[in-house]
Amino acid sequence: MSAAAIRPYRPGDLDALYHICLSTGEHGQDASALYADRRILGEIYAAPYAMLEPELAFVAEDDAGVAAYILGTADTRAFEARREAEWWPALRGRYPDTADVPGRRRTPDEWCAYLIHHPAITPQAVVDVAPAHLHVDLLPRFQRQGLGRRMLDTWLEAVGGRAHLGTSEPNRRAIRFYETYGWRCLDAPGPVVWMTFGV
Repeated sequence: MSAAAIRPYRPGDLDALYHICLSTGEHGQDASALYADRRILGEIYAAPYAMLEPELAFVAEDDAGVAAYILGTADTRAFEARREAEWWPALRGRYPDTADVPGRRRTPDEWCAYLIHHPAITPQAVVDVAPAHLHVDLLPRFQRQGLGRRMLDTWLEAVGGRAHLGTSEPNRRAIRFYETYGWRCLDAPGPVVWMTFGV
């Protein structure tokens, strides 16, 4: 099998993005068993970046196909506004709001539907430090080969070297990887672990 090559995103990669997002969606582990809707997680964390800012979307592929992506935006607030105007309306027509379901009783699908209607907004304290942000996910066959570092190199060069990302406390392997690369944890409110680079 050939080594993984990093290249710009192409429209034909979209299904792979949905698959990768679902397959890494449980703190870096496969979330396929948790979701009835195979695309709903990617509708939040992958597809809008590829569709709205394809110039900052890259994938890695080998002979077996695309198995990693790195996506993001140079301007978080502008992206949030554009996503509100251009991305969420169609999805809100497909996924009913689940605000009336108590949070502790929501299924993973219902939590995603809730986020489509009530999207999370990045804390201003994080945006003030680094307005760009990214998402990067690799299927297991591409992990532990230095590819994540190469993908970060590619994306950060494209965006100008300063960015933030959010992850979860249980995703300790990812946090260790980012820290080794040079990211640092930011003291910011909420349950998300916010990390910054280049600041």
